[in-house]
Amino acid sequence: MSGTDGVKLAPVRSAGLGDYLTIARFDHATKHVFIVPGMVLAYMLRGIAAPNPVLSIILGLICAVAIASANYTINEFLDREFDKFHPTKSARTAVQVTLDSRLVGLQWLVFVVIGLGSAAIANMAMFWVAVVFAAQGIVYNVRPMRSKEVPYFDVVSEAINNPLRMMIGWAMIDPHTLPPSSILLAYWTGGGFLMTAKRLSEYREITASHGRELLSRYRASFSGYTETSLTVACMVYAMLSAFFLAVFLIKYRIEYILTFPAFAALFAQYMTLSMQAGSVAQKPEKIFAEKRLIAVSALLVALLALCTFVDMPWLVALSAQSFISLDPRYGF
Repeated sequence: MSGTDGVKLAPVRSAGLGDYLTIARFDHATKHVFIVPGMVLAYMLRGIAAPNPVLSIILGLICAVAIASANYTINEFLDREFDKFHPTKSARTAVQVTLDSRLVGLQWLVFVVIGLGSAAIANMAMFWVAVVFAAQGIVYNVRPMRSKEVPYFDVVSEAINNPLRMMIGWAMIDPHTLPPSSILLAYWTGGGFLMTAKRLSEYREITASHGRELLSRYRASFSGYTETSLTVACMVYAMLSAFFLAVFLIKYRIEYILTFPAFAALFAQYMTLSMQAGSVAQKPEKIFAEKRLIAVSALLVALLALCTFVDMPWLVALSAQSFISLDPRYGF
């Protein structure tokens, strides 16, 4: 059958066990790659402080996957009446089949208990981060809050998942401290860039093919956006992320400043992807299929490894005040 404005919908059928597991989106586990920098930075800056780091890492991964799956479960179920207006999301399980709200709620609860339980066994720092992670899913998806429907706040509330994942990674290695605020803010605003680029890609593509009215029916926040405002927001988030990143790099290990061009290239490549038709920016879980992006990421990882293990004391001069003299008495 066909949905409103020509969006095609398959006949609705009753859901099976596989359908409930599908809305947990285990295929999105690749997003947990944001945990790894937290682990590496904790090791480099603090050393291993966890009593049993191997167990802590395993529990941390279980926690991250479980809480994310809980959030995805309510996300897809509560979005089903809106996703039917999206050209591709109309094919999602919650749109195509009839899900029992009681079983959806039970699945959400089971994943939350698994996630929080794993975190509590690991350490209390991870537990409280997991609590915020789970709460974010409620704020983002559940009315009356449902922040995803508020322009700009939708990005801010979704992007917080990035620093939360970093803190989970950090707690795996050092449960006694939190990461520096500069890197958390860089992660948060960097996530804002990624989420805004995703919206820009959706805006351009759906507006061109189906019109802006359909786009607003899919997600109310789009009524407060324009292509220009989304492009500007991408630039602002990129600049903020770069600023906080530079603060962190200079303050905690000056050698990391050499990686900054690779970070800039990574942002540029992702922005380029978001401007393309059928952009993978709309499906971040498939980002690893983009060879150029992976190549830039590999270069960044190589530079980070080099700057981690090679001391370059001559770079310290970059953080000291210096002035170019125009007075001939000083050798000009």
